[in-house]
Amino acid sequence: MTGRAGCSPATRWRSRPTGSAASRRRSSEPAVTAPRVILTVGHSAHALEHLAGLLAAQDVTALADVRRWPRSRRHPHFDDDALAVELAPRGVTYTHVPELGGRREPVAGSPNDGFAEAAMRGYADHVATAEFARGLAHLEALAAGRRTAVLCAEADWRRCHRRLVADVLAVRGWEVVHVGPGGGTEPHALTPFAVVSGGLPVYPAAQLGLGL
Repeated sequence: MTGRAGCSPATRWRSRPTGSAASRRRSSEPAVTAPRVILTVGHSAHALEHLAGLLAAQDVTALADVRRWPRSRRHPHFDDDALAVELAPRGVTYTHVPELGGRREPVAGSPNDGFAEAAMRGYADHVATAEFARGLAHLEALAAGRRTAVLCAEADWRRCHRRLVADVLAVRGWEVVHVGPGGGTEPHALTPFAVVSGGLPVYPAAQLGLGL
């Protein structure tokens, strides 16, 4: 965050209104709204305690699982049932949001051909569906009341459909923060070739102009 240039203490005191005049001025000033924040995290091959530590460090109290199938053969401690049981005593509620799950097939004539990867293209197509809208409404309602992290398996958000969920949230005015495997955080940056259309990001292929 960048600091603001401030005036000297003496100037601040001289310019500060007093009594009821100050109250009237404060009441007429627009309220400052705190940014709406959603975090994302990938469970990767972590131990459960490590994931719990990442959540605790960010004061997360709600975990929204956006894996389409919330099971893991290699890491059964990240199965939906196990997470719900283990996180509850730590003050974190677990919610599965399957409507936001990945592994979607691209549609014919997809407008999202800016993505070479079929998995990303398919999910970008899914963003425009009623199913996605239901899941998004569920996530936003959850995050409106509790500090929420979106969970998937992939550690790197750039390689995960969390990237596209984050794009949608950013377009809708949310501040999205990605939590890395080591606990570091990174603010989300909208995918560079995204174009906002109808309130949603679309990812067209770059159009090459003709030199005349």
